[in-house]
Amino acid sequence: MYKRLPPLNSLKAFESAARFLSFTKAADELFVTQAAISHQIKILEDFLGVALFKRKNRALELTDFGKAYYADITKILHRLAEATDKLFALKNDKHLTISVPQTFGIQWLVPRLSEFNKLYPDIEVRLKGVDQDEGLLSQDIDIAIYYGKGNWDNLQVDRLVEEDLLVLAAPKLLAQKPIHQPQDLKHHTLLHIHARDNWQHMANYLALEELNIQQGPIFSHTFMALQAAIHEQGIVLANRILAQQELDNGNLQPVFDTHLRDPKSFYVVNHLDNSNDERIVAFRSWIIQTINQEENKQENE
Repeated sequence: MYKRLPPLNSLKAFESAARFLSFTKAADELFVTQAAISHQIKILEDFLGVALFKRKNRALELTDFGKAYYADITKILHRLAEATDKLFALKNDKHLTISVPQTFGIQWLVPRLSEFNKLYPDIEVRLKGVDQDEGLLSQDIDIAIYYGKGNWDNLQVDRLVEEDLLVLAAPKLLAQKPIHQPQDLKHHTLLHIHARDNWQHMANYLALEELNIQQGPIFSHTFMALQAAIHEQGIVLANRILAQQELDNGNLQPVFDTHLRDPKSFYVVNHLDNSNDERIVAFRSWIIQTINQEENKQENE
C-alpha cells in the first residue's frame, strides 16, 4: 500500500523550495547546500516522472504539476509534524492519575496534596473521585486508594492505616443532650454510612442490646454523614482518618472513648507492571510516609 511513497528528504526539500521559490533559501532553512536541494528535487522529479519547477527570467516557478503537488504535500507534512509533536508530548507527559474515594479525597488527600506537589513539581496530578471504594482498577488509572480488606488479586497492595471507628457528635448537640454513658445513645438519632452494619458492631462492642440501630438515615458517602453530624442531626460513626479534619477544626468531638477497629482499612494500590514507575513510586512512598508520621504524632499526643 505504501510502496510508492517518495523519499521524505526529497519531500522536505521540495516543500521548502516551493514555499520560498528558491533553492538557496530552502538550503539555508534545511542546513544543507544548494546542490543538495537540487539533487533531492531531481530524485523527486524522477520518482514522479514530471517536472515540478521551471525557470523563467532567472526566477524559479512551479509547474502546474508542482502547484498541485505542493498544495497536497503541505497538508500532509503539516499533519505528520502534528502527529510527531503529539507523540513527543505523550512520551514526555509525566501526569499521574489517582483514583480515590470521594470522602478520602475531600477530607484527607486534597488538603495535603500541595505537599506532594512541592516535592514533585514535575508530576502533574490528576485526581479522580469515585463512588465505589474498590473494584477493577482500569488501565487509565495509575494508582488508587481502596477501602476494603486488602484481598485484591494482580495488584500491588500496601495498607495505609488501620483505624478505630469513632462515635462523634457536634459540641452543640452534646451540650443540649449530653451523653454521659453509652446507654444515652438511645436518646439520639444514629447516622449510618452505606448500611447499618457498623452501628450494629458498635452496639455489640458496647453491649447495648436495647439500642435501636434501625432508626436514623443512611448516607451513601461518609462526608455527607459527617456534615449531618456537624449540623447537629445525630451521632455518626466514622473512621478516624476521615473525621480527623473535623476533629481538628472543632466541628465534631468524640462522644466517649472506644477502641473498636474499623473492619476495613485504606490501601494504596497499583498495577503490578507499573510498580517501578517513578511517578507511582513517588506517590506511594509519600502517602505512606505522611500517614505514618501523622499516626506517630497522634500516638504521642
